[in-house]
Amino acid sequence: MELENLEEFELGRLRMFVTADHRFGTDAFLLANYANVHRNDKVCDLCTGCGIIPLIFCKNTPPKAVYGMDIQEEAIEVFKKSVSENHLENTVFPVLHDLRDFPQSVIKYESMDVVTANPPYMTSGSGYEKLSRAQAIARHELMCDINDVCSAAFRLLKFGGRFAVCQRPERLADVICAMRKFKIEPKTIRFVLKNENEKPWLFLISGKKGAAAGMTVEKPLYVSGSDNSFSEEFMKIYE
Repeated sequence: MELENLEEFELGRLRMFVTADHRFGTDAFLLANYANVHRNDKVCDLCTGCGIIPLIFCKNTPPKAVYGMDIQEEAIEVFKKSVSENHLENTVFPVLHDLRDFPQSVIKYESMDVVTANPPYMTSGSGYEKLSRAQAIARHELMCDINDVCSAAFRLLKFGGRFAVCQRPERLADVICAMRKFKIEPKTIRFVLKNENEKPWLFLISGKKGAAAGMTVEKPLYVSGSDNSFSEEFMKIYE
């Protein structure tokens, strides 16, 4: 596939590419930080898009292996270009497949230490008519829903493996129910607010496959301080 209108970004020592349809936002950086991936981990990022989260994992000390799965061909081609540009072919593996039915020949089941997902936020019934097809798939549950994402995470994770996902606060019940349905017990949750006077606009939640019940609510993450400049914590994450 020939890629058009590529834009290039610096990601620490790495270079990465995006298009108008396959981009990234602040939530990708927040989720990547929250996942707390280590050097010896094998990781899979679901709904990876342009591959921003796997590339963030490789910005400093890469994990043992990182897979990024997406159903959209153009997204995976953009991701592949970033991998090639940074000579990460032995560490980062773009996967073009539907997360609802991938076989073990694509990624071996129960082989991952960590699975992450920045899934579509909107339900399939909400309005998306003004978006391109690619943008609609990324933002709305047209090709997968949160149950599909949690089912895929369950298949990929080792027993005791960690799952980290971000979503809008209005979808909190959906996420927790889906995690428990697929035996991923929610263990920590953190709400993200623009500042201390605003309601949360995002939450980050992590769970562990096969764990006992019990969840910790962590202190909120503020994007901005009282003077409306970015908070020190946010700048450390975004850096």
